[in-house]
Amino acid sequence: MEGQKKIGEIKSELQAAEETMLPDFISEYGDDGRAGVKKLVQQAKKRLEALEKERERIRGLMAYEREYSAYSRICGVDEAGRGPLAGPVVAGAVILPKDCEILYINDSKKLSAKKREELYDVIQKEAVAVGVGMVGPRRIDEINILQATYEAMRQAIQNLSVTPDILLNDAVTIPQVGILQVPIVKGDAKSISIGAASIVAKVTRDRLMEEYGRLMPEYGFAKHKGYGSKEHMEAIREHGPSPIHRLSFLKKLGYGKEAPDA
Repeated sequence: MEGQKKIGEIKSELQAAEETMLPDFISEYGDDGRAGVKKLVQQAKKRLEALEKERERIRGLMAYEREYSAYSRICGVDEAGRGPLAGPVVAGAVILPKDCEILYINDSKKLSAKKREELYDVIQKEAVAVGVGMVGPRRIDEINILQATYEAMRQAIQNLSVTPDILLNDAVTIPQVGILQVPIVKGDAKSISIGAASIVAKVTRDRLMEEYGRLMPEYGFAKHKGYGSKEHMEAIREHGPSPIHRLSFLKKLGYGKEAPDA
């Protein structure tokens, strides 16, 4: 039909359409009888359905934030890097706006690296405040990983630009913190604030380990991020521990707490 858009053009429209544009797309092309267009309209409807399911999931992820809504500044706290053999433990602290509904936030381990990076930028833009704390391998060796994790969390809270009224923590109660705390087991998958903090901590640490990977390529840090993969263990046996290895984690390989030269 003369003046009718080609199916390829309509497909390009759908691919470029933002989520808010999908209802208009469906309305405009819903009566088009061509099989190819019908298929595209169906794809748009499925995207809308998936979007509504995600909004519903996020509303569920805000249950703790609703429960403690009497507090004006609710802060999620989480860490990344308790288990690796190398690198720091990093903590994130995030205060989101009351009406915040950032989609796709989840436990950072359940997200792809690309999605974590995207969400990190959104969180930095939308959050009321973001704080990061970091404790390195020598300090981990000195005071143990649990105490180092607490120290990183305290740093993250202190580095916020505003003081929280309440902390929602992933599973732990942080010593030496005078703010009301609510420990939530598997909180990074149950609270949008903790999920946001887990993403900030994970992306911050991953970026740092990738930089270490460029400085010390023989260890493969950019790939395994310091965790005890077969490749990593072989690199330690071949080259010995690097300045960023946690020697207290390498006792089975015969290393103590004396740091190698930087």
